[in-house]
Parts: sequence; structure tokens; C-alpha cells
Amino acid sequence: MSKKDQITKERILNEAEALFAKNGYDAVSVREITTAARCNLAAVNYHFGNKQKLYLEVFRARWVPRARRVQEYFMEFLASRDTVSASAVAQALAEAFLKGPLSDDERQRQSQLMTRELIQPTEAFELLAGEVLRPFFKEMADILRPFMPEGLGNEGLALNILSMFSMVIYFNFARVVVSRITGRDYDAAFKDRLIEQIVGFSLNGLGKGKKKGA
Repeated sequence: MSKKDQITKERILNEAEALFAKNGYDAVSVREITTAARCNLAAVNYHFGNKQKLYLEVFRARWVPRARRVQEYFMEFLASRDTVSASAVAQALAEAFLKGPLSDDERQRQSQLMTRELIQPTEAFELLAGEVLRPFFKEMADILRPFMPEGLGNEGLALNILSMFSMVIYFNFARVVVSRITGRDYDAAFKDRLIEQIVGFSLNGLGKGKKKGA
């Protein structure tokens, strides 16, 4: 692929992601994408095949790599701790989402695309689930299992992990709402306060049966 073609392909991906995130798949036409990307209609077919394949490529080439950066940040933060515990896991997860590697623009697009897939799942959701969500969930389960109360079972463990994810995702993606309700600017100090809240609430959710070190 020539350098010119590569630049055109990247421009199409960037504009398609922005439009899909803002308006949703059904509300965006190929013509809108090519107009924003300053290329002709044939360029989409040449580089991606059709609109549906372009949509999938937005997730494969943009959403998945960003999600993996967050996951890597989580693992690196956890590895930096002196000991692994339920508290350390909760803090690592909160740090990765609230202070992690994504810029505000990346975080917004990530949130918008994911929200649309949660409301009306498409083939893209299976891509996300297979390449990011299930592996990350399993990784979390393997790390947290030793700190769960005895007899909790797989379902209880899964619900605990989902609860932790729910908090970090909400506080990360609903920043405007959180700021307006609390009256706080979403600055570094407030992020620290939210991380403290997430960790404390997560540990309380594990109950009194936590093993030593949790």
C-alpha cells in the first residue's frame, strides 16, 4: 500500500470512528464519512469492502487497542505493588480507568462506541467480547479468586467483578454527570477521592469473609 493510500485509509478510520461514536451506525452514511475524510466513495470499498466492514474495523483498529492499553496499565500498576490483594486489584482497576493511558478524546469515543453496542449489540460486540472483555474478566477472576470468601462460587465471583467494573466505568465515562451532582471539578484530587471510594466500596462488597491480606 502506498503512503498516500495509507494516509487515506487512516483518515477514513478517524472520521468514521468520530461519526459512528456521535451518531451511531444506522445514522451515518458512507457519503458522510467520505466527505469528512475528503476522499471519494470508492475509497471505502477499496480499503474496507463496505460500511459494515468499516464499522468493524473501527473497533478492531481503534477500540480494541485502546482497551488493551487500559488492561496493560492495570497489570503494570498491580505489578508495582508490594503485595497483591483485593484492595490492590480494586485500586489498579480504578487507576487504569480514571487516570490511565487514554486521553479525554479517546475516552469519550471509547465510551460512546461501547454505549451504543450495549444498547443495540452488533457483530462488533462479539469482537469486543472475544478479544478484550472475556480475557480481561478471566484475568480479574484468576487474580481475585484467592481473596474471595469461601463458598462464594463462580457466580458470586462474577457478580463481584461486574460490580467493580460497573463503578469504574460509570465514574470514568459519566464525568460530566458526576461533576454536576457533586459540584466538584474532575481534577486530579477528585480522581483520587473517587478511587478511594471505589476501593472502599469494593472491599465492603466482598463481605466480612475476606481472607487475610485482602
